[in-house]
Amino acid sequence: MGMPKQPTLRQFQDRFPTEESCLEHLKIVRFGERHDCEACGVEAKFYRVKKRRSYACEHCGHQVYPTAGTPFHRTRTSLRDWFYVMFLFCSTRNGVAAKEVERQIGVTYKTAWRMCHEIRKYMAMIDGDEPVGGEGSEVEIDETFIGGKARTGRQGPNLANKTVVLGMVERGGNLITRVVPNQRRVTLIPQIEAAVRKGTLIHTDHMHSYRVLGDFGYKHERVNHNAGQYVSKTGSHVQSIEGFWSQLKRGINGTHIHVSAKHLPKYLGEFEFRHNRRNRPETMLDDLMLAFPR
Repeated sequence: MGMPKQPTLRQFQDRFPTEESCLEHLKIVRFGERHDCEACGVEAKFYRVKKRRSYACEHCGHQVYPTAGTPFHRTRTSLRDWFYVMFLFCSTRNGVAAKEVERQIGVTYKTAWRMCHEIRKYMAMIDGDEPVGGEGSEVEIDETFIGGKARTGRQGPNLANKTVVLGMVERGGNLITRVVPNQRRVTLIPQIEAAVRKGTLIHTDHMHSYRVLGDFGYKHERVNHNAGQYVSKTGSHVQSIEGFWSQLKRGINGTHIHVSAKHLPKYLGEFEFRHNRRNRPETMLDDLMLAFPR
């Protein structure tokens, strides 16, 4: 039996054929078929109000707006366009460029850029921050540099114009990334303690900052990249997290060209969202469609 597939464009179009069907979906997700009216306090069915993105209580006429509190509120962009861009985000590996959205749905670049950033923000929110690892689990930890140009000299790499990103991935499980100010021990250890459960077997390279992990309730094995080692004699490696770094950089360099440090956490959230659903791609769109809280 093969791995479940992401929804096709045809399936998406069949599911959301009209603006009305998109609004109805939002209403059901956020309020259900019936709910207690905030105005009259009676459980009620709410009926569509013509010429407005709202539904009215069957008893008192109080109106609710399914788009309130979502990126769709107070926007002239149609819900179908918003939903379609969300579909694009869930059906690509390397991300979606605002230029592509501008071309596909015929909005201004400014509107396309805003739509993409709002969707990334929600992807990061849904993905959450549940810790990884635990007794019997193995987590790989590594850091990478994004942005600027690497220049290495006697003092090591020049990081003045680069952003440091810490990554922690459970083998066969989820991944967590964090933008950090530097690679120092006092910076990395608290981040690891917050994201990785005690008792985990952690795999890292030989960077000095990781050497004390055994003192913080973790088992720790290292692979020495400086000696040309990619898998240690005990089988330790960080190839899973390095694979994610490659995917992330392909997406940023190929799709977005440049990502500022200010917006980098949103892009990380987007790539985390997809990575953590890589074995269930068919749930990506639904996870995104159900993310807007009441």
